[in-house]
Amino acid sequence: MTDAKRIVVKIGSSSLTRPDGGLDLNRIDVVARLAAQWRAMGGEIIIVSSGAVAAGLGPLRLSARPKDLASIQACAAMGQGLLVAQWSAAFQSHHHHVAQVLLTTDDVMRRDHYTNVRQSLEKLLHYGVIPIINENDTVATRELRFGDNDRLASYVAQIVAADALVLLTDVDGLYTAPPSDPTAELITHVASIDELEAVKVAGSGTKIGSGGMVTKVQAASMATSSGIGVMLTSADKLAQVLAGEKVGTWFAPSATRPASRTLWIAHAAPSGGELKIDEGAVTALVESKKSLLAAGIERVRGDFAAGDVVDVTAPNGRIIARGIVSVDSDTTAAMCGLSAEDLVAMGWANPRPIIHRDDLAFPASNT
Repeated sequence: MTDAKRIVVKIGSSSLTRPDGGLDLNRIDVVARLAAQWRAMGGEIIIVSSGAVAAGLGPLRLSARPKDLASIQACAAMGQGLLVAQWSAAFQSHHHHVAQVLLTTDDVMRRDHYTNVRQSLEKLLHYGVIPIINENDTVATRELRFGDNDRLASYVAQIVAADALVLLTDVDGLYTAPPSDPTAELITHVASIDELEAVKVAGSGTKIGSGGMVTKVQAASMATSSGIGVMLTSADKLAQVLAGEKVGTWFAPSATRPASRTLWIAHAAPSGGELKIDEGAVTALVESKKSLLAAGIERVRGDFAAGDVVDVTAPNGRIIARGIVSVDSDTTAAMCGLSAEDLVAMGWANPRPIIHRDDLAFPASNT
C-alpha cells in the first residue's frame, strides 16, 4: 500500500449501516476525510459504495432487505439518491466533488462499453473528482448482475489499472476458518490464491448486505492475477491501511500486469461457447505459449461467431483459458481434431489457428 497511488476502495452495506438499518453517516464522514487526505498526498481514489438498497429500506418502511427483485429495485431507486447525497455532502466539507457512476454487467462485458467506462473514469480522476460507483440495481436482473460489489470493485480496479484494491467489510481479514470458530487464525499474507485450498471460506453476508467472504476471495483472485494487490480488512481500519500499516489480509499481486484487452478477455467478456481440448493442447497453450490449433480440439459447444470469446477447457472440464476465435462454431466443429496437413488436403488454404496466441488470456481460476 505504501507504493500505491491509484486505489479502489470498496465498502460494503454492513459497514455503511447502523444496527437499525439506516445509513451510518459517521462512517461516510470518516471515509471521506481519509480519502481527502489521500488526495492531498497526491493519490487517486475511487470508491465502490454499497448501501443503496439499505438506504431505501427506511423510507419504504421495510425492516430488512427484501427477497423479490421488484422490491430490491424499488429500494435501490429510493436509496441511491440518498446515498450519493450523503457522500457528496461528506466530501464537500473537504472541498472535493464526487460523481455518481452506476454500472451494469453490459458496461463490463461489451468491449466498447468497457473502454468507454475507463475513459470516463480517467477523465473524472484528471479533474480531481472522486467517483462513487455502485451497480445499477434499479435495472439489473438476477441473470445480469455482478452478484455483489466485491466483484464489481475488482472489475473497476482492472479497468482503471489501479495499484491496489481495498475491500472493507465487517471482519478484520480472512481467517483459516469462520471467525466464530475458536481455532480460527487470521491470515495476514496470501502469496497465491492456491494457498487457500485448505481454508474454510464461508459466509453469505448480513441481512443488509448480499456478499460474503467467498465473494471477497474471488474478487481478490481476479485482481491479483491482474497485477493488483488487495487488502481485506474491517472498515474501521481504513486509516491504518492508507498509512501502510500491517492490518487485515494482504493478497500479493502477480509479478506482471496484463494489458487491458487481455484482462477483458480473461474476466469480463461473455462466453459464446466452449472448446474442450486434449492434454497435448493444454501443454502447448500453458507451457509452450502456443496458439490453439484445430488438431488439439476434441469437442465444440455453443453457437458462436468469429470474433466471439469462448472458454477453453481441459479434459477434466477445468477452464484453463479464454480466447477470441477466428472462425465460427460450425467451421470450428468441421476442423476439429484435424492437423494443418489434413486441412490443406481437404481444401483449406493456409488454415489459421482457431485462437491466436495474442487473443488468449488465462484467468487465475474458474471460480
